[in-house]
Amino acid sequence: MAITNPARRDQVLGHFAEGTAEDADRAVSSSHRAWKAWREVPGPERGAILFRAAELLEKRAEEFAFLVSAEQGKILAESRGEVGRAVKELRFAAGEASRMEGWTLPSEKRNGLAMTFREPVGVIASIAPWNFPVLTPVRKIGPALAYGCTTVMKPSNFTPWCSVKLVELFKEAGVPKGVINLVLGSGRGVGEALVKHQLVRAISFTGSTKTGGDINAQAGRRMVRTQLEMGGKNPAVVLSYTDAANIAKQIAQAAFTTTGQRCTAVSRVIVLQSLAAELSEALVGELAAIKVGPAWDPTSKMGPLVTDQHRASVLRNLAMGLDQGARIRFGGRVLEDGELARGNFLEPALIENVSPENVLAKQEVFGPVLSLISVRDANQAIEVANSVEYGLAASVFTRDVDEALRFVRESESGMVHVNHGTNSEAHMPFGGVKGSGLGAYSIGHSNLEFFTNVKAAYFQG
Repeated sequence: MAITNPARRDQVLGHFAEGTAEDADRAVSSSHRAWKAWREVPGPERGAILFRAAELLEKRAEEFAFLVSAEQGKILAESRGEVGRAVKELRFAAGEASRMEGWTLPSEKRNGLAMTFREPVGVIASIAPWNFPVLTPVRKIGPALAYGCTTVMKPSNFTPWCSVKLVELFKEAGVPKGVINLVLGSGRGVGEALVKHQLVRAISFTGSTKTGGDINAQAGRRMVRTQLEMGGKNPAVVLSYTDAANIAKQIAQAAFTTTGQRCTAVSRVIVLQSLAAELSEALVGELAAIKVGPAWDPTSKMGPLVTDQHRASVLRNLAMGLDQGARIRFGGRVLEDGELARGNFLEPALIENVSPENVLAKQEVFGPVLSLISVRDANQAIEVANSVEYGLAASVFTRDVDEALRFVRESESGMVHVNHGTNSEAHMPFGGVKGSGLGAYSIGHSNLEFFTNVKAAYFQG
């Protein structure tokens, strides 16, 4: 299969293998054999290998950033940020190898001892999307290896190059043969084979809610656990502020980083009617300052969409929203001037007059489209924020402490941000509720619940 540059559709970056179910079977079998030895390696030794991998990734950060921008399309500054974040998360995961704690409890019996400890689950199927082609694979591989599991990685067909280079880097760091296996290919050809394989004991998936639901149904029939990170329709609820420009800057950054192609992107601004006009004007100023262009242009502030087909999908959702009464306040044009005609470029859009029932208020667009929804008061704001099938991240902007605490309590989301955008941190649990997530949260120490089993032991003197 060939991959192309999203900023230049006619530029082929490389050709990669199209894996099969048989390839997936060989990879899982290899990982299962390797797991029997890897689980016996002491945790600090596993952690030392991961620390070396983090050091190598940090030294080669610029190379990996260029790879990300080439095959995914995001601007170079964002790619550098992604690689830097991957280094941080990998170092945290390396430390986790020495933090597989259990409990020692009083026994009911004289001269008895009761305790629990953690054991690695086994082979993990890791299925990653295209929007963070370095960070998401690291987010799955790092904790799997730290806790004594092995993994078979399947990246997106759109971004296999970064995964190939990552696996080479882990090998250079000292990861033994078979502990990480990489299989390229489609979800139907490879992904389904991994999900159904009898030796796969857990599935970590990042992608759409529909696909995640299908995976969970299949895994449930085999009594196999899942860690699902899925879609989002994340609100920024604006109840009060002292500086509209500052709020607009934070919302725009959260909405249009990675061209809006991230699960935690803010896609809805829910604002009090009394503040809507001023905030809308400030947001227009922020959008007008976003220069759309290729990653190699140092003045670019937002890159292309990953494929022309995905851009068409974003435009279809936008058209549906307009048919339902919304109107464009700014942007939304396909950019075809000069060199931009060769890529999948789209102007960032601010959409007004969006009702809570509009498709742009309900469905994940996964692109540079920001909807503005006006509400009467804080009660309606919270109701509208919670009125979607998703529950990943949410932001609230207010100068009232009581309002902030109420929103934190009542927001139906896995992550809540007060007076800033939806960026997470490298040591904090990451995940959602409702249609946005299922299973143990990733990134933080909560990964322990997914990658390990608890075993209880009883001793009698």
